[in-house]
Formats: sequence, C-alpha cells, structure tokens
Amino acid sequence: MNKGFLDYFNNVNADMFCIQESKVQSGQVELELQGYHQYWNYAEKKGYSGTAVFTRIEPLSVQNGIGIDEHDREGRVITLEFDSYYLVNVYTPNAKKELERLDYRMKWEDDFRNYLIG
Repeated sequence: MNKGFLDYFNNVNADMFCIQESKVQSGQVELELQGYHQYWNYAEKKGYSGTAVFTRIEPLSVQNGIGIDEHDREGRVITLEFDSYYLVNVYTPNAKKELERLDYRMKWEDDFRNYLIG
C-alpha cells in the first residue's frame, strides 16, 4: 500500500472500499482500520495483482476467486454476500501491449461471465 493511502481512506469515510492490484502478500501489510472488516485475496506470485475489500457491514459470506485454479491463483476476485445483494470486487486481467495474453483474457471473460451467471 502506497504512502498516503491511510489518509485518503480516512478522508473518504466510505461504507465499503475496494482495491484492485494490491500487490501484497499475506502478512505483508497489517492495517488498523477501526470499524471495518477486511478481506484480502492474494496472488501466489509476489508483487502481482491481488484484491481487497474493507467494509463497515459484515457480510454473510466471503468467497475468494471464481472456483477455477488457473484464475484464482492471481487473486483477482472477492465476492461478499449481503442480505439483499452481492459485492464482486474484480481486477480483470490485461491482454498486454502485444496481446500476448489475449487468449487467456478471452478465457477469463467466459469463465467470469459464467461465475456471475452461476
């Protein structure tokens, strides 16, 4: 988490706050955010992708990933279930400049869509 994050976070005073591309590993960052529940999904690869959700409202359930290991090891999705809605925090993969990950991105699109429909 970059310098200035806590100041920004505290000034926003949000009920929910989602982060994409957190780039942290488990145990690397410990945030004291009074009144918030914290949920993190870490990438296996150090310094890569990752997502986080901070919420004042405790969810009924939390799911990391979409149930497909190929995608889930990059820490790209956290789903929180609440009484009347779901919050899905997603960091969509980039196809890259020379489109070297285009095939992966297209597979991601199909798999993520199926997850949302499911």
